[in-house]
Amino acid sequence: MNTFIRNSVLGIAGLAFAGGVAAGPMTDSTPTAVDTTPVTAVAMAQADKPAGVDKGKLIPHGVQGAQSRIDLTDEQVANTKAIIAATKKAGMDERAAVVSIATALQESKLENLGHLGDRNDHDSQGLFQQRPSSGWGTVEQITDPEYSTTAFLKGLKQVDGWQDMPLTVAAQTVQVSAYPDHYAQWEQQAADLVTEHWNS
Repeated sequence: MNTFIRNSVLGIAGLAFAGGVAAGPMTDSTPTAVDTTPVTAVAMAQADKPAGVDKGKLIPHGVQGAQSRIDLTDEQVANTKAIIAATKKAGMDERAAVVSIATALQESKLENLGHLGDRNDHDSQGLFQQRPSSGWGTVEQITDPEYSTTAFLKGLKQVDGWQDMPLTVAAQTVQVSAYPDHYAQWEQQAADLVTEHWNS
């Protein structure tokens, strides 16, 4: 990873450390269900397109690797909508929402997790498994979906060229996870959720 990019990202929100930023207890590699159907940007662009959603932006280079998918509860859908609302409020586009939702799917399965005791990765909490001790904010802040999404997006904005990176590289540059490749498996579901909820 480019040292300049990593150092600038680690400087966000007062982060001054070299370890994992947000790797949480939900980073095991066992997907709930795997759909290995390849999806290309061309196929995405040819799909029906709701007004206002540029499907070409959602997955500009196609997904990487086998994709995982979970069924969402009402709470998880509400958290998805909160991430999308925060993305719009930050003035960022659908691709930023895809990266954010895929990251939250990996970190917490879109559940706003509190402290999990022995199962916790240090003091990681919230949708993005951000750590108060690493400068992401207070427990109250990082368990607020709007705040935690905004904090993640501030980090993403600091990554030069994030829009053109594979999703898992962009997410990992912000999160500094012990499992850097695991974000990729959620790209298709994240794109589908953005398509469904961007205008809802």
